Amino acid sequence: MTIDEVKHAPTGPVLSDGTPLSELIDKDFREVSLRVLVDPELYQLELKHIFAKAWTAVAHEDEIPNVDDYVLRYVGEDEVIISRAANGEFTVALNVCAHRAAKVCRFEAGNAKTFQCAYHGWVYKSDGTFVGAPIAREDMHGLLRPKSELGLAKGRVETYCGMIFVTFDENAPTLREYLGPMTYYWDLMFDRTRGGMTVLGHPQRFIIKANWKSAAEQFAGDIFHTLSLHRSMQELQLLSTEGESQEPAMAGVSASHNGHFVRCFDLTQEHYVNALKGKNLAEMTPMERLHLVPPPGMSPDMVDGLAERFDDGQLKILAEFTPQVGQLWPNVAALCMPFQFPDGTPSAFLSWRVWVPRGPEHFELFHWSLVERDAPQELRDTVNLMTAATFGISGFVEADDTDTWPMQTHAARGALGKDQKLRYQAITGENKPDDWPGPGKIYAGFPKDDTQWNFWVRYTEMMEGRAW
Repeated sequence: MTIDEVKHAPTGPVLSDGTPLSELIDKDFREVSLRVLVDPELYQLELKHIFAKAWTAVAHEDEIPNVDDYVLRYVGEDEVIISRAANGEFTVALNVCAHRAAKVCRFEAGNAKTFQCAYHGWVYKSDGTFVGAPIAREDMHGLLRPKSELGLAKGRVETYCGMIFVTFDENAPTLREYLGPMTYYWDLMFDRTRGGMTVLGHPQRFIIKANWKSAAEQFAGDIFHTLSLHRSMQELQLLSTEGESQEPAMAGVSASHNGHFVRCFDLTQEHYVNALKGKNLAEMTPMERLHLVPPPGMSPDMVDGLAERFDDGQLKILAEFTPQVGQLWPNVAALCMPFQFPDGTPSAFLSWRVWVPRGPEHFELFHWSLVERDAPQELRDTVNLMTAATFGISGFVEADDTDTWPMQTHAARGALGKDQKLRYQAITGENKPDDWPGPGKIYAGFPKDDTQWNFWVRYTEMMEGRAW
């Protein structure tokens, strides 16, 4: 083979029509074929190489506060039971009977010490351990395998910021290793107080007629679309000052690592929050600024505790470049954004979100609303109201996104459309400011396509079997 042939030789999986994945994701031009949004073969490979291996969030620990509480959720298309044990730890077990594959749990949430399969009556403890089958004297579970090998398949479970994460890959790194330097920023959004955050009930759930990657790649760094798609935020005066352009709100710093992403918005510009107008910001310490404009969802009397939890670099970021939106690869996103009512009253919206695949052309959006557990009730109420008004089933911002993502999937169905491209050619390149204290790949300035392209780089690695 020539050098050019070696350079362009197919890598990774090859589809049944002979098309290699490397042909669908062009690394030279940073282009992705729309076929990746509808192809059923690729979808099955995603379930195997991504969702069966990566860490993903399935529930918040406050959803199952008591021993033997449980909820049903999904890892890819695999239904799992998340339950709380007597020692307070969590179990995530596949909802597939080890006998003949029927469900052992058929309710979305509840409390149960055991689960019994309706098909042949096999019984399991709430942690998935096999108890026995009916007519024990006949050994209906058989004698070829010991009972210890007949339990439900279990994943590895860890928690972060109250969210329960799971992976079914024994070779995966720990959750903290998986998240890497991104916890430096995500702690500033969701682990700011001793009491932590709590969720307001179980998540909202609704089906979107689009491929899960449409949502995931957007939340991997597309801030630019807010200028057009979410122009209503400016028109309703929920973000920028009346009469001013929303464009300056694009200023900030993006951090990326292994497909994970967070955007830190520039608060050094007084336009961003009305309370900063007319203040001599350059002479204020980070804590003084934070008392003036507390992090989203916090009240001024909660700010003093931040100095006990974070170092000087994190306090500087929280005060001047607060992290507000991000995604943990592959399908977990979050929002921690300051908003204001039209009269200028400050509020925020706080949400964890998971894009759960439901076939190549559909995904289910799980949306949790959060509040600081120790926040005053009035603030909790306004945050709850603002979160519901902007995102979730009733959210006007959500309506913008969920109207757009299906357009991409619809376009990919056509014989001509599937060969069109998603393009990520607006490039900043890594440009970490000298005084930036945070880790990761850093892209300062107007948000471009760098971190979204990093999403596709990580996607390619996982699909080619280079997970770890």
